[in-house]
Amino acid sequence: MAEVIYTKNAPDAIGPYSQAIKTNGLAFTSGQIAINPATGNVEETTIEGQTEQVMKNLKNLLEAAGSSLEKAVKTVCFLADMNDFAAFNAIYGQYFTGKPARSCVAVKTLPKNVLCEVEVIAEC
Repeated sequence: MAEVIYTKNAPDAIGPYSQAIKTNGLAFTSGQIAINPATGNVEETTIEGQTEQVMKNLKNLLEAAGSSLEKAVKTVCFLADMNDFAAFNAIYGQYFTGKPARSCVAVKTLPKNVLCEVEVIAEC
């Protein structure tokens, strides 16, 4: 049976969905954006700052699910501007050292007009 994962150390869902779901030994996170969970606001304005916040949110969410960034098997990354790819990738690579499978696409607009969003599937 699927288990809803919630932690105060990641942003609350801003819609009718869960922060993450754990089922069959896997954790599936919803897309995380650069909201600081302590304030509920997007505080960073650069791709580097926003990517750091997204990675912290994912780390905290996976830990709440009994997993970790090291156990990630697949990520999906969304960028508002593909020109930010190199800067995003440099920070992403510091967190996802196990090099999970990944898709990365540019999109027209992201929630709250952030610069990046990332979702993860990880083993628990």
